[in-house]
Amino acid sequence: MTDALRRTYVLESPPDDVETVHDLLASLWSEAPQVTNGDRIRFETALIELAANVMTYAVPGGTVECTLLIEVTDVRIIATLTDSGYEADIPLTDGRMPGELQEAGRGLLLMRALVDEIEYTREGDLNRWRIARNLAE
Repeated sequence: MTDALRRTYVLESPPDDVETVHDLLASLWSEAPQVTNGDRIRFETALIELAANVMTYAVPGGTVECTLLIEVTDVRIIATLTDSGYEADIPLTDGRMPGELQEAGRGLLLMRALVDEIEYTREGDLNRWRIARNLAE
């Protein structure tokens, strides 16, 4: 087993946005040959969905500061996103599809389909989101 690849990024949105996260991941993947294209796409899609939601809803109309820690091992990819936004009131365990015309709630269902774990905790004045995907063997 090789050592875990760890990268920490500090983001401020605006001006940072999901394109910033795409660029960070692109540079990371070149150092993680054990991650297949399928795992990359699934993990990246889930992380982009999470980052977009945080950047949009954590401080509506304001600036949110985020710290993104990404760890890649031989068996998993883990992202921990900590943000300075308002406390989230999102049921992580509700697997029901929202109404046909309702936008909210679809992103979380998509994330659940793409990763093996999603966690949310509130620690003091910070939100802490963690997603993990087990790598294909």
